Amino acid sequence: MNPASLAEFNAVFPWFFPAVAFAVGACVGSFLNVVIYRVPKEESIVSPGSHCACGQSIKWHDNIPILSWIALRGRARCCGRAFSFRYPFVELLTALLFVACWLRFPGEPAVAVCGAIFLSCLVAATFIDLDHMIIPDVFTIGLGVVGVVLSFAVPALHGQHCGFFPADSARAGLAAVQGLFVGSGLVLWILLLAEAVLKKEAMGFGDVKFVGAIGAFCGWQGAVFAVFGGSFVGIAWFAIAWVWQKISGKPSPVAPPSETPDGEPAALGFGAHVPFGPMLAIAAALYLLVFRPFVAAWLAEVSVLF
Repeated sequence: MNPASLAEFNAVFPWFFPAVAFAVGACVGSFLNVVIYRVPKEESIVSPGSHCACGQSIKWHDNIPILSWIALRGRARCCGRAFSFRYPFVELLTALLFVACWLRFPGEPAVAVCGAIFLSCLVAATFIDLDHMIIPDVFTIGLGVVGVVLSFAVPALHGQHCGFFPADSARAGLAAVQGLFVGSGLVLWILLLAEAVLKKEAMGFGDVKFVGAIGAFCGWQGAVFAVFGGSFVGIAWFAIAWVWQKISGKPSPVAPPSETPDGEPAALGFGAHVPFGPMLAIAAALYLLVFRPFVAAWLAEVSVLF
């Protein structure tokens, strides 16, 4: 289907592609639940198939994203064990992100697919970091490599969609490589300076590689936005958790996990280690889906001054 036919079909059936994006996103989200659980344990994400904690295989009709959890009221049919609310939440979140990605790039399906791949990896990295305080290399180094390859294959990912195709691919690929090195280099310098001042580890190298991967998909502008936007997200997150705790007198259920430098659980506060990956991922998703054109326009205005 060429772009003109795609636009005509979308005009007649405006609900069709968002509905498909939602359904595909929910299925991808179901798979991400497996990835989030198994990758940190270095288990296969293919075999065995989905199974309950009691060991029983989950039937296909009990494994329909979102709907099965609602129909079973959050409990396994085989043994009655409660399933975490996170499972349908990840499925719904991924589905909504896929819809948002399609609506953001309605006339560029290839870019929308690349964006969906990127957002899926952000979701997986977020929940793995929340659970284990790590971001596996597959979502940092691996994601960075995928970003560079997709940039060569889909030049429109970096705005190169006119002119001679090989030249566009080269420019888009160069933008991805530039974003990868600028993003990781920026965070590396922040890490080194923070450690020199604080005399202790301030950030993990997983975050350094993760920002590089973000840059491969979003360019150096997106990587810089993720760093500073992620910091803002973190401040807001901590503020909400702190206010909740002060008002209720109890730890906030929405507070990020925190631990001591030795890896022991710790109260949220100065000196405690918290995962920065989720904050970077939220900022990167916001850049891709919302702020990219505004940041580009602002940078264009700034460049005129110089």
